[in-house]
Amino acid sequence: MDLIRPEIAAALHRWRDVLLGAALAGLGVYWVLGSGGAVAIFGWVLVIAGSGLIVTGAVRAQFVTTGDGPGMVSVVEGKITYFGPLTGGSADLSEISGLGYDPTGRPAHWILDQPGQPSLAIPVTADGAETLFDLFSSLPGVNSTLLLQATRSRNRAQLWRR
Repeated sequence: MDLIRPEIAAALHRWRDVLLGAALAGLGVYWVLGSGGAVAIFGWVLVIAGSGLIVTGAVRAQFVTTGDGPGMVSVVEGKITYFGPLTGGSADLSEISGLGYDPTGRPAHWILDQPGQPSLAIPVTADGAETLFDLFSSLPGVNSTLLLQATRSRNRAQLWRR
């Protein structure tokens, strides 16, 4: 018997980094206020680390979708593979020449361009698509703000070109 309803478990999983960051920052504040010396210094480190985890976790939680869309995404050592019910393909991060976002599809899609290959369209709701956030953020000139703005827009966008 499940003790936690599935939708609550999914929300906790989605916001896990924020919750962990809040716990670390709270422990850090407790140590700063209740101790002195080295413990207080370590407490400040926990406050800073926890705050950073809260910020990055909040951005990542906004990017994460339900994962109930078509297909599945796998990322292994920079190689993105999409297994879809009708289409699929793979792209190596080092070979990608462009990254786009198309909200007009149902569901919206990330568009990965590769030289000499057809574009790879990955639904944002595909199982495992949340792993693309960190991967896309590692592209030069792409940051979490740009990715979030794209997902909130109703227009097609070319986010990055090599």
